Amino acid sequence: MPPFGPIKQRDLIHWLKKSGFIGPYSGGRHQFMIKNDITIRIPNPHKSDIGKELLSRILLQAKIKKEDWERLQ
Repeated sequence: MPPFGPIKQRDLIHWLKKSGFIGPYSGGRHQFMIKNDITIRIPNPHKSDIGKELLSRILLQAKIKKEDWERLQ
């Protein structure tokens, strides 16, 4: 179960796949993932984790509620 907080890029991709997204695909500057008519960009891997605020914006774009995110298994 992913906690709502800082997360590594590979873990974000793993949990997005669990929620039905496919990819990641190479884009211009960022990778992206697709689910039906929703396309979200995946932040580039850096030394630090993806922060709570950025995770919140990604989940909003992905139309995943915080409660649903924390229930993924």
